Amino acid sequence: MAWTEKDIPDLSGRTAVVTGANGGLGFQTALALAGAGAHVVVAARDGAKTTAAVARIAQRYPAASLEIVPLDLGDLSGVSAAAGAVLARHERVDLLVSNAGVMAMPQRATADGFEMQFGVNHLGHWALTAHLLPALLAAPAARVVTVTSTARHRARRLDPDDPHMAAGYGAWASYARAKMANLHFGLGLQQRFARAGVAASSLVAHPGLSNTDLQARSVREGGAGWVGAFFEALTARSGMTPFEGARPQLRAAADPRAHGGELYAPRFGSHGPAVRRPVLRRVGLQEQIDVLWEVSERETGIPLRVPAA
Repeated sequence: MAWTEKDIPDLSGRTAVVTGANGGLGFQTALALAGAGAHVVVAARDGAKTTAAVARIAQRYPAASLEIVPLDLGDLSGVSAAAGAVLARHERVDLLVSNAGVMAMPQRATADGFEMQFGVNHLGHWALTAHLLPALLAAPAARVVTVTSTARHRARRLDPDDPHMAAGYGAWASYARAKMANLHFGLGLQQRFARAGVAASSLVAHPGLSNTDLQARSVREGGAGWVGAFFEALTARSGMTPFEGARPQLRAAADPRAHGGELYAPRFGSHGPAVRRPVLRRVGLQEQIDVLWEVSERETGIPLRVPAA
């Protein structure tokens, strides 16, 4: 029988932080976790959109426990402030779902000078996870879920000498590389949790072809070209709903049978029920994880090291 959000166990007493939770997959993730009893920190950039999203969740679940934390993943000072707000209110964080992201944008830079897609999709979440690490380790068995994409299969290796693609930028090449970084981050974080002997775990999920605003926004931004227009039309016609597309990351976050280092995705790649899928492209995987750690620490100035239990 297919796993759905109805299989999420009671999450009362647990705190979940969901990035990009004011729309699309993030909203559906926050909605399901709140419905299961978790206290959900809705971490997102657009204040008005976030307020409206929280109102929608509260309308569906009047007893929901919700909290808004402004989060701009394209500004490390803002990420630090958001994490500080979470840590000031919560001694522990049981779930961190790193869902927010941008796709196929024209070449732009974050507030810190990072290439926008690598900066928002990966480096911003790197910093957030590092800042929240004490609260994650204080939980009995925290989970960190990082959202990737099948676009990672088209990614080139991260160049430590040009991590921001100053030479040869391409909107889709940048997106693919950022999504590969998400995969490598999730796997690398699990390695560090395991080595430290802590109870926390790190998992990865991808939503398949889901009809959210991500495709339309990439077209509006002007960097996606004909490929973006094609995928916008394809997802509008045959993509899964955000409700369905959120199930892989929800399963990674909440299924008691899920374990660190696993990847959850639609059974048929782009569509289907949320299932555990194999991690492919293992040749050179460890080297790429190590390069990502080196580049991420160097660029952000924020180490991510898990102390031994």
